[in-house]
Amino acid sequence: MKRHSESIQRGSLLTTAVGEQCPTEFKLFTEGDELYAAMAHSIRAATHRVFLASYILAADEVGTVLLNELMRQSRRGLDVRVHVDALGSRSSLPRHHRRLLRAAGVRLRRFHRWSWRQPMRYNRRDHRKLLVVDGQIAYLGGFNIHREGSQRFYGPTRWRDSHVCFGGALAVEAEALFDAFWCGHPDWAPRARNEGDSQIIPNTSRRCRIQLRCAIKDQLATAAKSIWLVTPYFVPDRGLRKQLILAARRGVDVCILTTEKTDSAPAQWAARAFYGELIENGVRIFEYAPRLLHAKVLLIDDDWGSIGTANFDYRSLFINYEVTLISRNGPLINQLKKNFLDDLQDSAEITGMLWKRRGFIRGIYDVFGRLLRKWL
Repeated sequence: MKRHSESIQRGSLLTTAVGEQCPTEFKLFTEGDELYAAMAHSIRAATHRVFLASYILAADEVGTVLLNELMRQSRRGLDVRVHVDALGSRSSLPRHHRRLLRAAGVRLRRFHRWSWRQPMRYNRRDHRKLLVVDGQIAYLGGFNIHREGSQRFYGPTRWRDSHVCFGGALAVEAEALFDAFWCGHPDWAPRARNEGDSQIIPNTSRRCRIQLRCAIKDQLATAAKSIWLVTPYFVPDRGLRKQLILAARRGVDVCILTTEKTDSAPAQWAARAFYGELIENGVRIFEYAPRLLHAKVLLIDDDWGSIGTANFDYRSLFINYEVTLISRNGPLINQLKKNFLDDLQDSAEITGMLWKRRGFIRGIYDVFGRLLRKWL
């Protein structure tokens, strides 16, 4: 076996450094190559600690660049912690690479490894994607760390995703959330602050088991102008479907943007099982065609938005562990709205007439997806 101090040798990402750190406000990323390069630069510039959580952390052409930076900083004496999901990173982060990380001093944990004593916990996953450096810079969003997010290594069919970078008090909160989860308190949440126009919330807290869902439902109920939702897995529960329908009936522009290409056919069957009911009640549904759409964004009226790791489905809102940025920051919301409208140009609307002609077999798939909707 080679020395443990070796780097993981698998290609390189971008050799040019990103010259600017993330500002106190927000920087939005929609291209993985730019995001991964910025993350690598932030890790390289760290002076005290680096905390990384990722559902998928792959030892591929993208991931190895970040893994090498993490090991380098750990050897320098920094506090480097990596939290991956045992299922999500099961095959993408092999045992050999885990040994290299630990040999370099990186504290690595795999969330909810399989246990015969507690088999049901395996169903509850750590779906967060969060990087915090020195409590000053944080990255949060839908991008996993794997080649599927990179145009350089995956090509034009790379996944379409969104991620946001920020600093200031929000980065401090993000670090506290990571640390609480690491220390065995996954339901800890920062107290709501009176100052500022943004906050970071997990989907579950000690005060509310379904905190994120409650926040979303409250905003849907008070929407006056528009509800624009971007999600790859659209499987809303009955209460959220009701709020979408009520909003459409009172004249709100309710527009759902989901994906035509998918990595989970059953989840798509479940989503399409609800199309008919929603379309009949005035909800507009679009499917993004060019690539797999993986972003998770919700925009309500002109002054409320969210971006994070949670899908609009049972698993994200009731089962998995997620983290979401909720904001009333005007520039960020305007950029998210622009991206939404741009993506809409590459999407096809599902109309009622088209949906009725989808065929008997597809109708059977809808029924099957509806039955499995709480387990997908």
